[in-house]
Amino acid sequence: MIDKFFNPSSVAIIGASDKPGKVGRVILENFLKKFNGKIYPVNPNYDVMMGLKCYKSVSELPEPPDLAVVVIPAPSVPEVLEELGARGTKAVIIISGGFRETNTPQGEMLEEKVKEIAAKYGIRIIGPNCIGIFDNWSSVDTFFLPEEKMKRPPKGYVGFISQSGAFASAIIDWMAYNNIGVSRAVSYGNKVDVDDVDLLKFFMSDEKTKIVLMYLEGLKTSRGKEFIKVARELVKVKPAVIYKAGKTSRGSMAAASHTAALAGDYSLYKSAIKQSGLIEAESFDEIMDIAKVFLTQPLMNGNKVYVVTDAGGVGVMLTDALTSQGFEMPRTPPDLKEELRSILPPHCIVENPIDLTGDTDDERYMKVLERILPRKEVDAVVVVALPQVPGIRGLLADYLIEAKNKYGKPIIAVAIGGEEARKISQKLESGGIPVFESPERAAKALKALYAYSMIKKEV
Repeated sequence: MIDKFFNPSSVAIIGASDKPGKVGRVILENFLKKFNGKIYPVNPNYDVMMGLKCYKSVSELPEPPDLAVVVIPAPSVPEVLEELGARGTKAVIIISGGFRETNTPQGEMLEEKVKEIAAKYGIRIIGPNCIGIFDNWSSVDTFFLPEEKMKRPPKGYVGFISQSGAFASAIIDWMAYNNIGVSRAVSYGNKVDVDDVDLLKFFMSDEKTKIVLMYLEGLKTSRGKEFIKVARELVKVKPAVIYKAGKTSRGSMAAASHTAALAGDYSLYKSAIKQSGLIEAESFDEIMDIAKVFLTQPLMNGNKVYVVTDAGGVGVMLTDALTSQGFEMPRTPPDLKEELRSILPPHCIVENPIDLTGDTDDERYMKVLERILPRKEVDAVVVVALPQVPGIRGLLADYLIEAKNKYGKPIIAVAIGGEEARKISQKLESGGIPVFESPERAAKALKALYAYSMIKKEV
């Protein structure tokens, strides 16, 4: 039903411009750079725009475009929408703000008019008051931030739904910086028509999306049950992570003035999220941490975690963090203790967390991990490799990347520090081992993986 938003063969940009800095210019440039379909700029003040014929109005277009992107002042939107409906266009992204989110009678009236026209012609609408769609596979890109301001990430398999345009652009920029591939991202603003439920249905069947991230301020009235139902179906197929904004009464007020969202009682949302099987993130960092784990790690068979460290203090911190998240940190069984003692210096600690101490080297880690990873009682391993230790030279990173594929168990790392920590983190993450800067973040990300692993076991 909403496929034309993501896979149009033609697009009209109403309010296209050739003036630097204008939203209509950035969007037109986005399409000119990458889009392979037909592009129709619409602006009554131009005959030609950036090498393309420019049309005075929608009625002059040679065909009804599959997708229309509207970037004109809010009072003019209903008239243009009427023209698009008469031509037969069924997918419209309204970038323009100035509707219900203004909390003014005029803004509310304009939004109601948009609803009426959409219903009259059967038009599906994303927006208003949004930045629309960034699609890495079809090259639809209405995110009106130029590339020097917001980098575009590589093609990949993370889908993102956001009520907030600014949050969507920030997360896309972050993913680009960290080389995390994105399939499609949608900012839907006031969701006068297309909403969270519609988009979850789309992403459920989208082969290019393997993980769904979601920023939600509030659901439409009466859509709660449908949201839970669709989300339950989605998580049977792929993991989905949600960040609910507007948790407090003051935050709810901010959401209402931001995207006209009905943020509602957070306790109700929390219950709905739990019922639906969505994984809830509590911060921006957590969204990204969870995404990294889902993208790179296999599911967990159970909740037993071993820690191997070169820093006893960080091992203790991890033990606290993991157990507080509900993980079991098994005592090292006698046979494994004996085996480890036979290969380690006497000052090393063989109890879980296993402390190789500050005089360790890559080889010591590798010997220990080769004895831990194959064991049935080990469901995941967290490796703390503080690179300030002289013996850590880089072989460990190569080993961990190979071991993840060899043993099919989650392996994550904690690296704390400056330049050297960053070097080892980049090497590990390029090979599919997520690295965290604190024990607490590592534990929370692993908890999300475990929670989804249990959901998948039930379906």
